[in-house]
Amino acid sequence: MYRVCFVCTGNICRSPIAESVFRSHVADAGLAGLIEVDSAGTGGWHEGDGADPRAVAVLSAAGYEQDHRARQFRASWFADLDLVIALDAGHLRDLRALAPTPEDAAKVRLLRTYDPAATAAGGDVPDPYYGPFEGFEECLELVEAASPGLLNAVREAVKEHTQ
Repeated sequence: MYRVCFVCTGNICRSPIAESVFRSHVADAGLAGLIEVDSAGTGGWHEGDGADPRAVAVLSAAGYEQDHRARQFRASWFADLDLVIALDAGHLRDLRALAPTPEDAAKVRLLRTYDPAATAAGGDVPDPYYGPFEGFEECLELVEAASPGLLNAVREAVKEHTQ
């Protein structure tokens, strides 16, 4: 099983959206039995909470399923993960600093690097939490734009992983 974990700050907005979207892409590609998808936050403020209602509304309107409970990312998880996807540069930095080994730090990637239309200046998925509903719609759009590239990369890694 190839394991992917999406990470944002509190694990109630961006990472649950990314988890739901990517899980749908994995299922549509017929890879659900080979790839496990989950999410977490760099902080534990919302542990045990469901996703933000605005995130749930955006996902539901777009036809994505979600059943989410927030949790905090732990350094010990690196051993069981193949890829850790950060939603912004701050998460990328924090996760790499948390990694117990250089090999674990190398597992951490920024989501928008998988979107061919993203630029270096626009590499983050902005945090919609304190803003209007449109920020959640933008978050979904950015996640959807990066998901095909991420799926292709993971599909190749799974081929190597299973050989």
